[in-house]
Amino acid sequence: MGQSESPLVQSSELYRFDRGKCANGEILVGVDEVGRGPFAGPVVAAAVVLDLSRPLPGINDSKKLSEAKRETAYGLLIEHATAWAIGSASPEEVDRINVLQATFVAMHRALEALKLSWNTILVDGNKKIPHYDTSVQECIVSGDAKSASIAAASILAKVTRDRLMTEYDQEYPVYSFAKNKGYGTKDHRLALQQHGICPIHRKTFCEKFVLQTTLDI
Repeated sequence: MGQSESPLVQSSELYRFDRGKCANGEILVGVDEVGRGPFAGPVVAAAVVLDLSRPLPGINDSKKLSEAKRETAYGLLIEHATAWAIGSASPEEVDRINVLQATFVAMHRALEALKLSWNTILVDGNKKIPHYDTSVQECIVSGDAKSASIAAASILAKVTRDRLMTEYDQEYPVYSFAKNKGYGTKDHRLALQQHGICPIHRKTFCEKFVLQTTLDI
């Protein structure tokens, strides 16, 4: 088997996909989120407009990148993306309106913060964003592995949220947020049983999956 493709070649494939979506000069904005599943922390979304004529190396699905490669790609994006913005929804909002609706809130906030006009939204997944014209949205299942714009959004959202959870670890060290990023790992569930919830926990998640459940720990 030959050598793996370079980061620029991999990125170029995703950029090519996006260029195929804007043959008439449309401006694409990729939208993705991270943090729907954790027991703690916000949902974070990013909206990104790329210069599709100049592929950046290392732009790929954030889940396929190591932490170091995500950080490198993040630096390139905040410096070279045409426009980008972050939006989030708090744990309290997740509890109040449910995680799917909180995801849409975070996406709205990211799009509203974007300081650039656009024509088409590429959304990761199979659900369009409410209250935006459906005719200007395209859902792409596994879009972060297909579209450069969505992949870029996934990187910005992931790095932003991971950094935030690392900061929370300093405030609430017993939960090891720097390590688990708020997800329901065995150690995190044990800490919940021993210490209860903290202000950044999603009460509905913790009550349903932890505090009212007998766990085999």
